[in-house]
Amino acid sequence: MSLIRAFRGLRPAKGQAGAVAAPPYDVLSSVEARASANGKPWSFLHISKPEIDLPPDTNPYAPEVYAKAAENLKKMIAAGVLIRDDTPCYYAYRLTMPGTDAAADHVQTGLVAAANVADYDSNRIRKHEFTRPDKEDDRVHQIEALNAQTGPVLLAYPESAAADALIDALARGTPASDVTAPDGIRHQIWVLSEATQIAAITQTFEAMPALYIADGHHRSAAASRVAAARHQQGQELSADSFLAVIFPHHQMKILDYNRVVKDLRGLEESELVDRLNAAFTVEAGSGRVQPSRPGEFGMYLGGVWRKLTIKPEMIPDDPVESLDVSLLSNHLLAPLLEIHDLRRDKRIDFVGGIRGLGELEKRVDSGEMAVAFALHPTRMDQLMAVADSNNVMPPKSTWFEPKLADGLVSHVLD
Repeated sequence: MSLIRAFRGLRPAKGQAGAVAAPPYDVLSSVEARASANGKPWSFLHISKPEIDLPPDTNPYAPEVYAKAAENLKKMIAAGVLIRDDTPCYYAYRLTMPGTDAAADHVQTGLVAAANVADYDSNRIRKHEFTRPDKEDDRVHQIEALNAQTGPVLLAYPESAAADALIDALARGTPASDVTAPDGIRHQIWVLSEATQIAAITQTFEAMPALYIADGHHRSAAASRVAAARHQQGQELSADSFLAVIFPHHQMKILDYNRVVKDLRGLEESELVDRLNAAFTVEAGSGRVQPSRPGEFGMYLGGVWRKLTIKPEMIPDDPVESLDVSLLSNHLLAPLLEIHDLRRDKRIDFVGGIRGLGELEKRVDSGEMAVAFALHPTRMDQLMAVADSNNVMPPKSTWFEPKLADGLVSHVLD
């Protein structure tokens, strides 16, 4: 099978996209999802977070939850809210994120496709994160219950003017779906069913050396497990591919992923600042410190912002260790604050850049946290370099915005 292929998408019927589209399953808690879907019988949250239709104390990983997801999906199909295309298609997906007074709108246009599981297994579709078995299990149970993949994996493709042009040509005219979500993000979908154009897109992507997972490591790992299990059962089905939305890497937007720490591990504030001089140049900030380049950090401590700049000799020639998240951990969090395990240490928390630096101040000023660190966003070329080296990123290295919506295109396994 080719790196990607067209497929018969399951998507909202005309006029139903606004009623169906929902935030990704993993950005809302069960309580938040229940509130978001209240009064919205066709919200895709009834499929992606089906525990909202069961008693509040229901374990979200219980068998009855996955059964409820399947029941709700069948109900939406039977009601004609979701329809399936008659022939294999590609789909253009455009995200538009409103700008601020100082910045224009952010626009990125990609391709919805079925990506080859075999290329994922061989690392042509490259990873940069470890996965957790329990989260993989959840996605496996969801796929098996629905016989469909409903949560897309976010992929990036390397420089390709030909792919950019083909996708741009597809995203013209009146879209099949056009939804502006409550957060202001606009989601538009166009359908391509013309065989010659489909072949051109398939061939263009087949010439690429690799694709890169940006977000969705558990979804892609689960798809691989489902495909392997079905092969063992002698089933040659479209489980050999997984639902993906693929954007040009140069259009993707990574925000900062900041850190807040509960205590200084016995250090006085002045003592911590003094010890920073071993690895950083420390300057007083004039207001909030938003790092403007790699190697710069903002530190909010005792109601005061400081700018920390890593000393050049501290930056190694290594795709992982040279990341800002690694530099902060290796030269500050671990040696000074004794935080060695970002995955398990309860003294540290992480704040997506979409919340702004004001959220860091709030967490510290409230007394909940002792110190906050603002980071420069990881770049896409850094992520790709890590994946190309067969390494993984440190935890909480990337925060992608805008987020994809669930429900606009799903992949049925038959």
